[in-house]
Amino acid sequence: MSKKQKSKSRPVAFADAVGPALAASADFELAGVDPSSTPGYTGDKASGARDLAQVGRELGELQERFHAASRAGAPAKVLLVLQAMDTAGKGGIVRHVIGAVDPQGVKLSAFKAPTAAEAKRDFLWRINRALPQAGFIGVFDRSHYEDVLIHKVRGLSPAEEIERRYGAIREFEAALADKDTTVIKVMLHISKDEQRARLAERLEREDKHWKFNPADIDEREVWDEYMDAYQTAIRRTHTPDAPWFVVPADRKWYARLAVATLLAQALKGIDPQWPPADFDVEEQQRRLAAS
Repeated sequence: MSKKQKSKSRPVAFADAVGPALAASADFELAGVDPSSTPGYTGDKASGARDLAQVGRELGELQERFHAASRAGAPAKVLLVLQAMDTAGKGGIVRHVIGAVDPQGVKLSAFKAPTAAEAKRDFLWRINRALPQAGFIGVFDRSHYEDVLIHKVRGLSPAEEIERRYGAIREFEAALADKDTTVIKVMLHISKDEQRARLAERLEREDKHWKFNPADIDEREVWDEYMDAYQTAIRRTHTPDAPWFVVPADRKWYARLAVATLLAQALKGIDPQWPPADFDVEEQQRRLAAS
């Protein structure tokens, strides 16, 4: 088998392995995930780049069919939730994975700290307003999980309220599934050492200063508490309707390939079909030829 043939065969095998390799569970242990590993994938950075390009082309075709099918009434939607510690690569996922599809069929929402007006409402209010419509891929750069992660670590809400929110999230995501939304929840799992290196790069380069936030260093001081909060949130909200996938993120190329493959698999599962023409094709061909 040639090198070219090997490169083409790898994404198929990875597609079969990526879900089981990255899926969480009700007794999930975050400490058992090596942030520098490449679960389900035997290639390297160079082959990963080739395979990402191939999966990207596949994603583009699937998403076009998915978006077109909604014009004929197909109700399906996709919601990709990206959660991570800072510098784990959410922006890179958006550029290199979501960037492979037509932006007209994507709804990207980035959730920062709630405004004063939003804070007066239920924590899911602003999330509901950002959900994708039929035929769209919704991408949440952070999400409703901020309201259990930060609140648990920083003590912004009492324990009973955080526990209530886990239940509210499960009910919310089950309702999304009932309304034809495929939910893919991804935690990009970066190591503390790799985050330090990425923050150092932001401080060393003028073109990266705009990305640096001094608060990121404050959050590092409670790193272990965040890891515990992530593990608890994943355990409490991992369901068949809205599964969690924990993607090792120390190797950016692997994280991008993994998320692209998960998204492609989700669209394949939906199996969108091109909508039939609502006009007489042969008649229009004759008109065009005569024009």
